[in-house]
Amino acid sequence: MKYTPSIEPANYESILFTDLYKLTMCWAVLKCFPNVKVKYTFNDRNNTVYPKGFDVELRRVIDGFRNRTLSKQRKKEFAEKCPFLPMAFIDFLEVYRFDPSEVGVIQDDEGHLILTISGYWYRTILWEVPLMAAICDLFYKMTNQVIDVDADTITEIHRKKASQFRMNSIPFAEFGTRRAYSPRNHENVVKTFVDYAEDTLLGTSNVELACAYGIKAIGTFAHEWVSAHAAMFGYSHPNRHAMQSWVSVYNGNLGIALPDTFTTDAFLVDFDSMFANLFTGTRHDSGDPLVYMDKMIAHYKKLGIDPTTKTITYSDGMNWEEVEKVMAYRVGEIRRGPAIGTWFTNDLPDIKPMNIVIKLTECDGLPAVKISDNPIKAIGDKKTIEFAMWQVGQQIDAYTKK
Repeated sequence: MKYTPSIEPANYESILFTDLYKLTMCWAVLKCFPNVKVKYTFNDRNNTVYPKGFDVELRRVIDGFRNRTLSKQRKKEFAEKCPFLPMAFIDFLEVYRFDPSEVGVIQDDEGHLILTISGYWYRTILWEVPLMAAICDLFYKMTNQVIDVDADTITEIHRKKASQFRMNSIPFAEFGTRRAYSPRNHENVVKTFVDYAEDTLLGTSNVELACAYGIKAIGTFAHEWVSAHAAMFGYSHPNRHAMQSWVSVYNGNLGIALPDTFTTDAFLVDFDSMFANLFTGTRHDSGDPLVYMDKMIAHYKKLGIDPTTKTITYSDGMNWEEVEKVMAYRVGEIRRGPAIGTWFTNDLPDIKPMNIVIKLTECDGLPAVKISDNPIKAIGDKKTIEFAMWQVGQQIDAYTKK
């Protein structure tokens, strides 16, 4: 298959220079929870010390976000690429403008960055991905971390990775917007994959680049969707509430579920026959990937569902070694494929990738938390996390005793 690039070049200031899951969740929020207010909090897992004045420069970048728009050409391409989104929402994106007052940013005396995003959920949900990309880009510029190799050498790095997937006939997706070295390098990655791995490249999470290069935009929902439902409706079966809302909006489209917000074991309690049949698969994002595969295969079989008809998307810190591991395990028993971020878009000579996240921490005036299958990834109010762990633990115990 040969992809046909768009007639309009990629625009890093486009409203679509973000991941699809933020746009799909945005529409779901508009439809289901238009009056809910939320708060997001920035977390740097590397405890990075940012250069002096970083907050001032970042504020200038944030203020510039108000100029991001959706062109007529991109609007047309986006509508054609994502028919599961109504034209009313696409019209909304055309007139939407970022409000910089929703973002608070300061730098403490030690140089650490403190950043929050507050406001209506349907508006603030669009900040996370492009803002993280902007933070990475600005950090490398202000710390003079310039790649000391020529463009051909960088392209060769990307080409070798593309060739690995093509020669091994492994389908894969690119998910690297949030922590890319720069938007230009990100585009170079996608362009190289289109040129050298066209038969195995499933698509990209970045909607602007998907439109520019005529490939599929990939994404469904993130942890915040489940975290918000738990905050609003309680920690009794939060995944069930989240999936019910999702299905009410998308009617079976966008059927990859994210299970680990409150641990995979808790998710499986709610992933009953109806949801397991309706959703085409799940996305692994924390914990041992092989143990996860064991659990999913066993769960499908328990429900009388053929696991070979279902898919696991692996997205937790994937690199070639991890890809080889998950592709070689229990071959033929369930479909699987990697969705790779930082290893694609920020794997360059002498550059240390950033490890930053922006997570939902408050919803409708209540704490919003995430537990994960990896304790290191837990985020939010500690007392709420402890309560959530107890609550879902009770549900898991009751389920296993049946």
